[in-house]
Amino acid sequence: MSIYDYSVKNPKGEDISLEQFRGNVLLIVNTATGCGFTPHYKDLESMYEKYHDKGFDILDIPCNQFAGQTPGTDEEIHEFCTLKYNTQFPQMKKSDVNGENALPLYAYLKSQKGFEGFGKSAAALMMSAMLKKIDKDYKKNPDIKWNFTKFLVDREGNVVERFEPTADMKVVDRAVESLL
Repeated sequence: MSIYDYSVKNPKGEDISLEQFRGNVLLIVNTATGCGFTPHYKDLESMYEKYHDKGFDILDIPCNQFAGQTPGTDEEIHEFCTLKYNTQFPQMKKSDVNGENALPLYAYLKSQKGFEGFGKSAAALMMSAMLKKIDKDYKKNPDIKWNFTKFLVDREGNVVERFEPTADMKVVDRAVESLL
């Protein structure tokens, strides 16, 4: 299977095949509207505006699995993102990224790039401490750990990088730019 064999649903419940992104660089992100990482939307929109005409797309998949930080309806989430961050990239239906109801796309993404740690920043240390309280073995599985985990897919459909929410957005930007 490849990334292009998967689909996700838009807020209207219509299937969106990832095939339509073939040939583009794609950043797939599980997002939240009430998270400490929610300001990542600003950087994501900036990247989208800067690189979209060069063949870059962002797939925004809201998820409420992490501390209930995305409680709204799909319409409310979209309104929040467009009003607060002026987002223009496609937003999908709120979905699970872990567990038995997880999108099949996320099983694939996690099989391609597992969890490799949060890094050494203050935010990384805070995330590690918090997750140890939730699951002392969190480092040993590929599950999504929190909101704003990002998967970078190259023009050939290869999952080339996984960025945890603690990753510096400038690093994410440079990785995207290097693939364009």
